[in-house]
Amino acid sequence: MTAQVDVRRARERSGTRLGWLDSKHSFSFGRSYDPANTHHGLLLVNNDDTVKPGTGFETHPHRDMEIVTWVLQGSLVHQDSEGHTGVIYPGLAQRMSAGTGILHSEKNDSWRVAGREHTDPVHFVQMWVVPDETGITPGYEQLEIDHELLAGGLVPVASGMPEHDGAAAIRIKNRYAALHAARLQPGQSVTLPDAPFLHLFVPRGTVTLEGTGELATGDAVRFTATGGQRVTATEPAEILTWEMHATLG
Repeated sequence: MTAQVDVRRARERSGTRLGWLDSKHSFSFGRSYDPANTHHGLLLVNNDDTVKPGTGFETHPHRDMEIVTWVLQGSLVHQDSEGHTGVIYPGLAQRMSAGTGILHSEKNDSWRVAGREHTDPVHFVQMWVVPDETGITPGYEQLEIDHELLAGGLVPVASGMPEHDGAAAIRIKNRYAALHAARLQPGQSVTLPDAPFLHLFVPRGTVTLEGTGELATGDAVRFTATGGQRVTATEPAEILTWEMHATLG
């Protein structure tokens, strides 16, 4: 493979806008289909979603997909056909394994939990990676990692890689993939993993990528056959990085 650093700016993303949803897609999704932009490595979906209060995604099906949700602002309520329920909020790692088939809903209706109505949107990034084994039993897992994020380093959020056993907050069903997150204050830096495929997304703030330059909110970078670059915050920022040691096909 030839080393490549492919910068994708926020403005280049396709999107879906409804009365209750503002969704920006890093890859082909729904009606926004581009055969040249279906995935990078094992990552098929990186949706940057904002959902109005009292609304959300009604019950819908998934199959054979590992779905990781990362909330930046507000609270997202999850319910599924396997009996799992959870409130996802900033600093909480969450994963749903669709496996043989699952129905779930995701809504910004945390006012019911808190007992009072609010007008705050929920802002989250939802990411889908393929499992390395189909037909598994559906599952759900969540764990708070706010304390680890406060340290400012790159935190393994969700991983199936053997080397992350006991280190990653939650497990996914793919031994070739791991999601890392970092919250950075101005001047703080992290070093990206070295892997055949990396995907860096900046959901909030501004950072500088070594050898490339500034990345702003909504920007992403697709790395092939390279890694180890430094990412430095120039303002309070958050980054999400998928480390992948395989690709589709």
